[in-house]
Amino acid sequence: MNLQAISAIYRFEMARTLRTVLQSVVSPVISTSLYFVVFGSAIGSRMTQVEHVPYGAFIVPGLMMLTLLTQSISNASFAIYFPRFSGTIYEILSAPVSPFEIVCGYVGASATKSVVVGLIILGTAALFVPMEIRHPFWMLAFLVLTAVTFSLFGFIIGIWADGFERLQLIPMLVVTPLTFLGGTFYSLDMLPPLWRTITLFNPVVYLVSGFRWSFFGLSDVGVGISFGMTLLFLAACLFIVSWMFRTGYRLKS
Repeated sequence: MNLQAISAIYRFEMARTLRTVLQSVVSPVISTSLYFVVFGSAIGSRMTQVEHVPYGAFIVPGLMMLTLLTQSISNASFAIYFPRFSGTIYEILSAPVSPFEIVCGYVGASATKSVVVGLIILGTAALFVPMEIRHPFWMLAFLVLTAVTFSLFGFIIGIWADGFERLQLIPMLVVTPLTFLGGTFYSLDMLPPLWRTITLFNPVVYLVSGFRWSFFGLSDVGVGISFGMTLLFLAACLFIVSWMFRTGYRLKS
């Protein structure tokens, strides 16, 4: 494994983040804080607790997951799209660097940035409500695994997109609505039976549920199922990325 190549790509992407820190870090933190203030104050004043957890604290895992998904996809998709757009991707493909090493560099940097933003949001939330993390190891495990998985998903979008509009198409029209409808601000037990059954087809439900379990020991679905679904999506993303490099899909043309 060419660790020097991985390190070069990783350091380049992290340096780019430092040059755009307002957009990469400050903006998502402010946006999430506004969500927290609005939903925590407006709804929390009327619904003080959900399953014996203060509503303000209950929504923190969901808000972290909302930011984690969108940031992971955005970071990775833009990171691989710009080399394609500028033509510098051919320099990387012609270098003695394997596809695995390229993916490790880009996805590793994207996941790192997303995890850092998620932890900053967690620290910010602790200023508003008392926080409790019953399973810190599993919280970090879900945090890192989700960041890596959706960074891979963003990497796929960055290769698939043939214009700037398509970079935002799936995150804005698919991922964000699924996250809002995936139990970010409510428990599935609050839904009528029919809608609860329909919601279980939303893959984001399993991510939010497992992550919330690591905080409060509460989950809408079994934590084992949540972890398994995350691993399944990770495997699917790895397979698609492997196929893209093997066939040269939109990389060599």
